[in-house]
Amino acid sequence: MGRMTRLVSLDVIRGFALCGILIANVIPISASVASDTAVAVAVTTSGSGGADWLHLLVDLRFVPIFSLLFGVGFSLLVDSAATRTARPRLALLRRLLVLLAFGLAHLFLLWPGDILTVYAAVGLLVLLPSTWLPRRVVAGLAVACLAAALLLGAGHFALVPGLFLLGSAATRYGVTRRIEDSTGGPALLALGLAAGAVPALWAQASYERAGDVGTLGYRIVYPLAGLLLAGVYVCVLLVLLRSPARPALRAVFAPLGKLALTNYLTATIVVLGVATVVGHPERWTSTTVLVIAGTVLAAQWLFSTLWLRHFEHGPLEWAWRWATWLRRPAPSAVA
Repeated sequence: MGRMTRLVSLDVIRGFALCGILIANVIPISASVASDTAVAVAVTTSGSGGADWLHLLVDLRFVPIFSLLFGVGFSLLVDSAATRTARPRLALLRRLLVLLAFGLAHLFLLWPGDILTVYAAVGLLVLLPSTWLPRRVVAGLAVACLAAALLLGAGHFALVPGLFLLGSAATRYGVTRRIEDSTGGPALLALGLAAGAVPALWAQASYERAGDVGTLGYRIVYPLAGLLLAGVYVCVLLVLLRSPARPALRAVFAPLGKLALTNYLTATIVVLGVATVVGHPERWTSTTVLVIAGTVLAAQWLFSTLWLRHFEHGPLEWAWRWATWLRRPAPSAVA
């Protein structure tokens, strides 16, 4: 049976993205249990100086990373599936359908802001069919989808198909396997992306100060700034992973990344519990948000680290894998 070598850098980046997503989601999740539905507007857009920087650096900056990684992981799994079964796409179909089940349960039972349902649906409609296409076509479609989503101001969910395809194309061109082979490339790319991100962030802040958040210009600039800044984050992480900081980054973020599905879903439960006990999320400051997110992440890191000492996969990852291959995963299995 074929085995797929796990890339440490992907786990680190996934864990880092998970941290940012939780920070961005604390207020929206908490607002879903508040008596006043008007508090669904996140504190990070409240206009206070301390909140502005959190909004600019966090909101919708990490979902693009997660979306790109989903496309990467899917294409890696395509290669693995081809060595495991005579009908690899059927296994991939099962994987997406199980993810859809997870997402729908999360959506209807816990929080309407679930992203897994979107990922599963886009995976079924875009990623799975793309496995029949040449890689150059997938790359071209990725660029076209991203450009169309941005120019039409269609919102961050509209970026998901393009990011999925971009991650898939990067894997099929061998970029994923080479991401840790160079420091200069990611460093130069980070500088280029930062040069674009700075004016995009300035333009976003200008629109928000003027109250023009409903304009087409804002709907273009906001996700564009998110994409550019997400790219900067990833490139900086890749540079740091080639430095003496690698062991620390691996220790902090890789356990969270390996149990990303388990941690994403359980974070919602914990934050809902905090909101129910503490109440009044409309009064929470950015400091409160960071304390709550940091506490949840610290607990999840401890659980993930201890769990991985005994098991290769997280609880929900193990179940997801079982449903994908229709066989009980071996405790030492990789991928």
